[in-house]
Amino acid sequence: MKEPVAHGQVELWRRALAVIPGGVNSPVRSFHGVGSTPFFAARGEGPFLWDTEGRRYIDYVLSWGPLILGHAPTAVISALAEQIGRGTSYGAPTAVEVELAERIVRLMPAVEVVRLVNSGTEATMSALRLARAVTGREKLLKFTGCYHGHADAFLVSAGSGVATLGLPDSPGVTRGAAGDTVVVPFNDLDAVRDAFQRQGDGLAAVFVEPVIGNAGLIEPLDGFLEELRKITQQYGALLVFDEVMTGFRVALGGAQARYRVTPDLTSIGKVIGGGLPVGAYGGRRELMEQVAPAGPVYQAGTLSGNPLATVAGNAQLAWLEVHDPFARLEELAEKVSHGIAAAVRAAGIPAVGTAVGSMFGVFFREELPRSFEEVKTSDVKAFARFHRGMLERGVFLAPSPFEAGFVSTVHGEEEVATTLAAAVEAAQEAAQG
Repeated sequence: MKEPVAHGQVELWRRALAVIPGGVNSPVRSFHGVGSTPFFAARGEGPFLWDTEGRRYIDYVLSWGPLILGHAPTAVISALAEQIGRGTSYGAPTAVEVELAERIVRLMPAVEVVRLVNSGTEATMSALRLARAVTGREKLLKFTGCYHGHADAFLVSAGSGVATLGLPDSPGVTRGAAGDTVVVPFNDLDAVRDAFQRQGDGLAAVFVEPVIGNAGLIEPLDGFLEELRKITQQYGALLVFDEVMTGFRVALGGAQARYRVTPDLTSIGKVIGGGLPVGAYGGRRELMEQVAPAGPVYQAGTLSGNPLATVAGNAQLAWLEVHDPFARLEELAEKVSHGIAAAVRAAGIPAVGTAVGSMFGVFFREELPRSFEEVKTSDVKAFARFHRGMLERGVFLAPSPFEAGFVSTVHGEEEVATTLAAAVEAAQEAAQG
């Protein structure tokens, strides 16, 4: 394999700042949340990333979720190599997009019909338009800390990069858009019931990350998702699971399969593209048949279902279907999260870890949080020091205390042992301030 041309990290950062807002094309990549500047990746292989100066990192970010088979897996790369010689985009339907849609419908319990799009943001904004159209209502209910992309209606009390950067919800979001969004704390059913009692006849849908991945990693309390299902049915609103992050990550059929709760609509992404840009939304047939050209709700995309993303997604999902690695992935994620938390506690800093499927979270606080309000009481300064120490030792964690981590099928015991040894040293440094 020909190595990429080496570039100095400092010079690349200077050049990036001159031509890209904040030097990055997505805010959380800036490392602003951990008080440093990003490294520039040159290549990935298996569980590792290399930067442009040749340093290697054990990668627990994995492109923010999609690389469940690790970097450059043979199944995906082979499928892409075969396809790329046939063209990158046609502007016409392909057999492979039909195959991917069939696979999603087969694997996700709540999805009977699915529309492929280009990103998670497209998926959630399209699901919202559909929910408003079929209910004749305009408002939506979401939860603090849940991130559903950067469409105007969702940039109200969002987690992830918005929280990391300490921004208001976002300049440029109109009062009208924000006024249609009702926000309550995650896992707080009393707040949900109160919102519906007050505004239930105007709420088109409840949007929720069934496991929040954009505020660390927060599981639903027992009965929470089930009650959301009952409340939305009672008031005639739709329940929308944002499984852009959890889909094919917490279980083969997503969170809806793991928790056995059936939403009306589902937005998905990440894993179904094998590392290429993709998204999708789907649900009950009678709802999805309202989408153009079958129905009046317009949504379109020139590159939606493009052959590169769909062949990569098919290859990755097919591998997951055959091998079903989720029990091992969860065991691995628990070792990483609990091991890191133990190392941090041993250094005298409160910490606790958790894992769901192949996702994990480590919080610098005494107890696992139940909501984003509790996440925000974490020791973010200690986390920033710890993150820098881990990066110096070749371990790449998400550069924010408000993001989940990920393991892949190619992470092994050696990588975990190296990670936990680094955590002991990084925690001791972090404790010294």
